[in-house]
Amino acid sequence: MTVNVAGAIGATLVRLGVRTAFGVVGSGNFHVTNALVDGGARFVAARHEGGAVTMADAYARMSGEVGVVTVHQGPGLTNALTGLTEAAKSRTPLLLLAGEVTSPRSNFYVDQAALATAVGALTIRISAGTAVEDTVRAYRIARSGRAVLLNLPLDVQATPIIEETILPEIESLATPTGWRNPPDAGALAPEEGSISVADIGVPVVGVPVVGVPAVGGSAVGGFEDAGSEAGDYGVAGSEAVGPKVRDSGVIRPELGGVDELVDVFLAARRPVFVAGRGARGARMELVALADRVGALLATSAVAKGLFRGSTWDLDVSGGFATPLAVELIKDADLIVGWGCALNMWTMRHGSLIGPDTTVVQVDHDADAIGAHRPVTLGVVGDVAETAKHTLDRLDPRQVTTFRMGYRSPGLAERLAREGRWRDVPYDDWGTPGEGDSDETDGRAGSNPASVPAGHDDSPSKGRIGTGIAGHEDSPSEGRIDTAIAGHDDSARKGRIDPRTLSIGLDDLLPDERIIATDSGNFMGYPAMFMDVPDECGFVFTQAFQAIGLGLATAIGAALARPDRLPVAALGDGGALMGVAELETVVRLGLPMVIVVYDDEAYGAEVHHFGPDGFPLGTVTFPPTDLAAIARGFGCDALTVRAKEDLHGVAEWLKGPRERPLLVDAKVAADRGSWWLEEAFRGH
Repeated sequence: MTVNVAGAIGATLVRLGVRTAFGVVGSGNFHVTNALVDGGARFVAARHEGGAVTMADAYARMSGEVGVVTVHQGPGLTNALTGLTEAAKSRTPLLLLAGEVTSPRSNFYVDQAALATAVGALTIRISAGTAVEDTVRAYRIARSGRAVLLNLPLDVQATPIIEETILPEIESLATPTGWRNPPDAGALAPEEGSISVADIGVPVVGVPVVGVPAVGGSAVGGFEDAGSEAGDYGVAGSEAVGPKVRDSGVIRPELGGVDELVDVFLAARRPVFVAGRGARGARMELVALADRVGALLATSAVAKGLFRGSTWDLDVSGGFATPLAVELIKDADLIVGWGCALNMWTMRHGSLIGPDTTVVQVDHDADAIGAHRPVTLGVVGDVAETAKHTLDRLDPRQVTTFRMGYRSPGLAERLAREGRWRDVPYDDWGTPGEGDSDETDGRAGSNPASVPAGHDDSPSKGRIGTGIAGHEDSPSEGRIDTAIAGHDDSARKGRIDPRTLSIGLDDLLPDERIIATDSGNFMGYPAMFMDVPDECGFVFTQAFQAIGLGLATAIGAALARPDRLPVAALGDGGALMGVAELETVVRLGLPMVIVVYDDEAYGAEVHHFGPDGFPLGTVTFPPTDLAAIARGFGCDALTVRAKEDLHGVAEWLKGPRERPLLVDAKVAADRGSWWLEEAFRGH
């Protein structure tokens, strides 16, 4: 039977294991999209190409599969570029299929290869005689942890091909899922003008874990864990770029080079592990090693939840860290970054590293070692395997676990009771913000009044507690009482403190949740005050720091993990940018909670430029009834101005949850978020 190339491409991808594809269909990708559907893949139609790519990005991160997107030629691709940039910077396994016109006289013509190359993606153009081979190679590169554009010229798509030849070609070219060896760089033949695979390398893929993206041990991905390449976001300002590891300081565990790493652990008294996206799926090995050497456990933002439930979990390191975590990380004599870039976000411009602290970085990508800061020792290897090899070598040396090297008295008790620091001041760390109560120094643990009332923080919840050592909190008994010392929401002219909002939602929402957050001034609140059950509970598409991706991120994550309640945390600016995808949420019947932190402004700019007296009319806006807009799309909606208004969320959660719920939270915005000042230091 004879089919055309477009049909062969769709059939090939389905046979390679593609189960879900996203996109916006136009004439240039109509046939290839239908071929995917005919082969058995689910197609999710987005309302904008930027949303489609971001959905595929989040789906890939949460499912362990390659995210597949199809778009129209020309404007279809240009609309997708922001999402493609995010995926490329985050090393998300993503394959973007785009129709292509090759005549410069066409209205649709742009240099698609140059556009993709400019944002860090690899490109391949199919040829009539090698269409199946080209498709398989593009898929294999994407599977290795790269964003790939597969250009589909319209005339080539229409070329006939004998269908019976497709399956044998796939079987001869494809490698089973979980392949560890990268494709032959010389055989990839990227088209002229694209990024050279030989120049940048193709990372090795780790063995996939069910439900965990197979991203190997790369130190890339996300706002607090942005990519390892020199050109990635997050290395400006004080973060110089380039290898700084000493020549003799790189070892390879698979070649037996573990003894130097073992010696580092034996010499340490106060080790801290900081795990990034490259460590997802390696919890068991890292916890076992940490227990052996007495290490505390922290993560970058993109790996939030990896160590949830451990007594020694500090949660996120960097801008979203609790003061207790900051204290303990600064006090460490050894910091080990596991699949983590240790960049300015995760290390607060290096301020979390003491002058005499030994710094070790473990990554499967040699180029990532020392890319953001000098390291004492670099280890090139898979995170889980390196941890396992190290633990095996430590056993004969009779290392005993004592976490007594830390000068913090009652460390376990402090972690169990203070770890979730909920009374975060607006101005600076450890000092009260203006308007805070005089009875508290702005730090949890100073007095009983600083504890949010009515929180049962028993370990059975599987999360670090919110109380204070020496002060027993009574169980919440179903109450929503999230008042914070020194912050009276009722006096804020009908606006709720964003911490009160986040804590209230954290108490109400079921534990099995998946939280996706957009970028903006608000983003620290859901990241810090809302728990997730594990590393597959938090989706943080922040490598490019673009606003407007949050809702699409939540859609992709929801489709990858239908067993969890999806929660989208957005600012009003990002929500209105991506508002078209509300229709997608409704159409797909997703039981999603969409929380908009509405300060009627681009808050980051307000708080960055406002104190210097600049006019703010360009970044502030009149009130918008986001709840009414959401109802127009078919959502349930409510407006929240005080903690009592959260009762409506509790009622929605009782069921049947047939329509998504949008919470239009009118948040207080008298001060910038505490992490914002830290963030702007990198600009």
